Amino acid sequence: MKKTTSTKNILRNIETLDEIAVPLLRWFHSEKRSLPWRESPTPYRVWVSEIMLQQTRVEAVKPYFERFVAALPDVRSLAQADEDMLMKLWEGLGYYSRARHLQDAARIVCSDHGGELPARFDDLLALPGIGRYTAGAIASIAFGEHRPAVDGNVLRVIMRLLASPADILKDSTKRAVEDALLVRLPKNAGDFNQALMELGALICLPRGAARCSACPLQRFCLAKAASLQGDLPKKTPPKRRRTEKLTIFLLAKGGRIALEKRPAQGLLAGLWGFPSMQGHLEKQQAEQALQAIGLVPAKFHALPAAQHIFSHITWQMVAWRVELAETPTEIESASSKSAPASSESTETNAQPTPLLLREASAPYDMQTKTPALHWATTQEIIDTYSVPSAYRSYLPYIRSTAGESS
Repeated sequence: MKKTTSTKNILRNIETLDEIAVPLLRWFHSEKRSLPWRESPTPYRVWVSEIMLQQTRVEAVKPYFERFVAALPDVRSLAQADEDMLMKLWEGLGYYSRARHLQDAARIVCSDHGGELPARFDDLLALPGIGRYTAGAIASIAFGEHRPAVDGNVLRVIMRLLASPADILKDSTKRAVEDALLVRLPKNAGDFNQALMELGALICLPRGAARCSACPLQRFCLAKAASLQGDLPKKTPPKRRRTEKLTIFLLAKGGRIALEKRPAQGLLAGLWGFPSMQGHLEKQQAEQALQAIGLVPAKFHALPAAQHIFSHITWQMVAWRVELAETPTEIESASSKSAPASSESTETNAQPTPLLLREASAPYDMQTKTPALHWATTQEIIDTYSVPSAYRSYLPYIRSTAGESS
């Protein structure tokens, strides 16, 4: 009774949902898209697709999904996969923690559930990376459990049907929608959940783009009746993204490029990237910083500025491709060309902070006093290492401007 009262307090006109199942399912069975995970909706395939689809467009996911399940066709193969292989399969899809959670969950499924994904909502919810929506989707679509699956598309549809001003980013709103749908689910809850998602993805589009004339539920929609489609749903404005300025280094030596592995926690955790420094560095600053960590630049090539937008931060990047001196003659020649650092400390020529070489706990090998870098050929970077899209603007420049072989 408490849940019902709470739901009514948050959602208005809830009785509007009583009659939507039949026209919605009729539309879905006629208009649903052909998607690779729908062709053979095994629990594993449903699970992988739902994780990939979190905050990612369907069209972007399709080729990744097909490549992923071809390489790792079941829970056990996912549990045993090499980390670099897993990250390479996920490369470019973003939100890389999803891949790690998938593998962590696969290992638990193998150790605790005999290699078979559990069928119950509560057991699914206990696995890493699976929240209420994903657990509801897997339980209903793959196992037929009577559970709602409430994602962003579903919230938008329901808020418009009810003309509700409730904030969809609040957990209380999501739970109220779950409770309202739970008591109204038809026998085939999996199809009903997919139908609501499909309606939100194809017809009840965000902002002012709703295709109301094609909607099978238009006669029930209170937002349409009041011309409120463009105003709903309501949600708390996102926090402003902070900006971080970085200098990216493509360090080249002997036909190889330096990579660093980011920490196991945090942004782009555990992925390979190019060494970077805080701030936008001019050539002299960059040269001094590299010399300070034992590297001798021979040639500098300025690369175009680039920007990458994450959910909470924007990277504004400048970059240098630096050919490092290798032989004693090259080192002596490069060192003689380097101007000594000014003794005057100013804002423009002050010594920058050390390279953020994140692979090691300390930025140097304590014996050689050199940075902990990993050197890879162009082909190895393309074929083997998972370099995320944040660095994608600079991948074309890993091939030498002077024509060295990779």
